[in-house]
Amino acid sequence: MLTKNKTNRRLLANAIRFLSIDAVEKAKSGHPGAPMGMADIAEVLWNDFLKHNPINPSWWNRDRFILSNGHASMLLYSLLHLTGYEVSIEDIKQFRQLHSKTPGHPEYGHTPGVETTTGPLGQGFANAVGMALAEKILSQEFNREGFPIIDHYTYVFAGDGCIMEGISHEAASLAGRWQLHKLIVFYDSNSISIDGNIEGWFIDDTKKRFEAYHWNVIGPIDGHNPEEIIDAIKKAREEKQKPSLIICKTIIGYGSPNKSGKESSNGAPLGQEEVALTRKVLHWEYEPFFIPKEVYEAFDARSKGQKWEEEWNTLFQQYKEKYPELASELERRMNGDLPQNWNEVKEILLKQNFPEKEATRKTSQNIINLIKPYLPELLGGSADLTHSNLTLWKQGKDIVKYNFNGDYIFYGVREFGMFAIMNGIFLHKGFRPFGGTFLVFSDYGRNAIRMSALMNLGVIYLFTHDSIGLGEDGPTHQPIEHIPSLRLIPNLYLWRPYNYYETFVAWEFALKNKTSPTLIVLSRQNIYMDHTNQNFEGIQRGGYVLIEQEDYEVTLIASGTEVDLVLKLVKEIQKKVRIVSIPCLELFKQNSQEYQNQVLGLKEKRFVIEAAHPSSWYEFVDPKKVWGIQKFGLSGPDTALWKEYGFTVENLSDWIQENL
Repeated sequence: MLTKNKTNRRLLANAIRFLSIDAVEKAKSGHPGAPMGMADIAEVLWNDFLKHNPINPSWWNRDRFILSNGHASMLLYSLLHLTGYEVSIEDIKQFRQLHSKTPGHPEYGHTPGVETTTGPLGQGFANAVGMALAEKILSQEFNREGFPIIDHYTYVFAGDGCIMEGISHEAASLAGRWQLHKLIVFYDSNSISIDGNIEGWFIDDTKKRFEAYHWNVIGPIDGHNPEEIIDAIKKAREEKQKPSLIICKTIIGYGSPNKSGKESSNGAPLGQEEVALTRKVLHWEYEPFFIPKEVYEAFDARSKGQKWEEEWNTLFQQYKEKYPELASELERRMNGDLPQNWNEVKEILLKQNFPEKEATRKTSQNIINLIKPYLPELLGGSADLTHSNLTLWKQGKDIVKYNFNGDYIFYGVREFGMFAIMNGIFLHKGFRPFGGTFLVFSDYGRNAIRMSALMNLGVIYLFTHDSIGLGEDGPTHQPIEHIPSLRLIPNLYLWRPYNYYETFVAWEFALKNKTSPTLIVLSRQNIYMDHTNQNFEGIQRGGYVLIEQEDYEVTLIASGTEVDLVLKLVKEIQKKVRIVSIPCLELFKQNSQEYQNQVLGLKEKRFVIEAAHPSSWYEFVDPKKVWGIQKFGLSGPDTALWKEYGFTVENLSDWIQENL
């Protein structure tokens, strides 16, 4: 076994460097510079501090490692390979190739040991804040004296790009407020981004900036000096009040005689001649992809990982014997299972007295109030719109820095940060996070929503104020294109419920769906709700016939609040009608063509009414027969706006008659 002196540590770090160099060179694509620059930090962290088990990457109490600057993916793949994860040397050779285990950026659920998908800079940083928050809340809820069942760190590698991105600062501000002292971020400060030296566009005093966020800032240190790295990590772990930022001054492309410290090593292979020169400079005398046996032995974490997990398993077994109910509840929540009495909960919900007139945001809040006592894992929040989104329940208690026994998060005006933190909370496991904002502000965090879908995360988004019906706040707050644009994201389900039953089914779908994000889109304005003729099976299929008159002549299709409007049309239109409610178009489209046609009826008879851009419906209906909105809103009372945009019984009746 290699002793951990400076020479041998450099040998171990060089193994990371040359696996990265060789893989990028073979792929003729990738980013060698960052792995070469961060290799010394990674070697120390993974060999001396990181608690993990390569044989079981999903062990609950492992430390989490997040590569926020995901373009440096070969750094992570090299570490996973060297420490004993199921990432073979053949996988390394297939870097960036189709269907390989080593794609261009790390992908959660695809490569063993990857904790989150990274690439969009700053989001990994924010995911890590969510993970550290989840660890802190769970530890306070479940740990007992002598039983630190939940007790692990979250480590992050972040580059200059991550630190520039605004989302990292939304998340950093909250991490400081929450005093997440088990969050340790290594800032790879190499002063290079794709466009060159960052002095032209980034002269922030990062140290002071993070100190202002109430972080423990260490350094700058020499990111190529193992002793300084070890000392910095120890200081960070000794801190019990603040998250830590370790500023590591590094040289991008370290070891390359002609490209080190330059942007030319950032996003392209070094080239064969430069690779050969780098081998000489770093005294790496091995063929591409060859790693000496003693290096593998020094990195191999399988034995110690198994020992860590076995020790934890013994502790957890003792915990189960002393606290059986707590242990059972923790297992349920970490597995993401609904409680066994969920059907009883449903019965209680369905026996409620339903109001005749209500905003669906209020309907949702009523449902949250009913289900929350049975689902302690629900961790809600809002981006400074709690009392508009109606996301807080009667007994909700907010998370504050001195008390983590709460279940509600006031995120402040940080939509993007909130969404990415929720992704991190879900990735950690133990919670079902949901967060609210106005639908129009989904734009602020859209990429985090996309990442939820890409990673197959069952995160729940509540978007209220869903149309021009919000009224006087005007076009800046009135969503037009948002519903159809969100429907375009693969693996995402957008629900726009009309009444209590549809809202409940939307919530139940969201809770049962652990592999896709669910967006529940809700109204600000009150509407009349019809609760007769409900078809639960139809709602669960995303669309159903609400009312059908014999020998119908027209099919009127709507979602959300416009179902109320369509119901009022029945008396005015002087035609026999079929009324179809489609609360979730994505789910409806998964049905057989036979079912879709059975619900929608003959195509020439179909009309759609939805207060959004009409493009979602063109595959089902002649575009001339979709009444939507294709221009921005206006400021005024909602009653005036509905009339202005033609959403009145009289106008729609005339339109239908003209287009039959």
